[in-house]
Amino acid sequence: MQLLTLDGETFEVVIARHRAARRYVLRVVEAGTLRLTVPRGASIAAGLRFAERQSTWIARERRRRKDQSAPWHDGTELLFRGERERLQVRNGRVRCGAEDVAIGRGGDVRRALEAHLIALAAAELPPRLMAFASRHRLNVAHASVRDQRSRWGACSPRGVITLNWRLIQMPASVSDYILLHELMHLRQPNHSRRFWREVAAVCPNWREEERWLRRYGREIL
Repeated sequence: MQLLTLDGETFEVVIARHRAARRYVLRVVEAGTLRLTVPRGASIAAGLRFAERQSTWIARERRRRKDQSAPWHDGTELLFRGERERLQVRNGRVRCGAEDVAIGRGGDVRRALEAHLIALAAAELPPRLMAFASRHRLNVAHASVRDQRSRWGACSPRGVITLNWRLIQMPASVSDYILLHELMHLRQPNHSRRFWREVAAVCPNWREEERWLRRYGREIL
């Protein structure tokens, strides 16, 4: 654990060495804590200097995280299936696009709607993944949906694939790309050139989907 002072505020910095990392990666974990990933053999001191140069980004990221944890209410806007929807809260129910969810009078809008969207994602995403797997003759040991905070999906060496429920907020073409991305890790468990060739073979427009993620992904995750 290291301490880093930026603009008069002190942050705890959790140092995580990662043998596969190729560059320093900084994340805001919570209000007063940062996580710095350091490549194997790289200098921690250089990593902290890198973090110091990110003060503007850190402030922006903390504001974003605060907004993401804020309550939802009538008029709140969020992405759902790639469209920006304005929530309508009436008589103990919340409507988001075509979804109409009971929250009860005085209930927590965000908790009720998120629970509904998680259930929706759990019902939709694994079957779509398995259909792609069958089409491309790949074996998936198990697929599930989780509330992941830093990634869209993951594929274990044992063929277990986990998907972020927030994929339900994306356009279908973007979430399909992520499903195919994770499936291609069954052929190449890395991000080598071979891996990206596998991705391009099954999802020729993957660069366009990545552009959507770069533009809107931080709003969702």
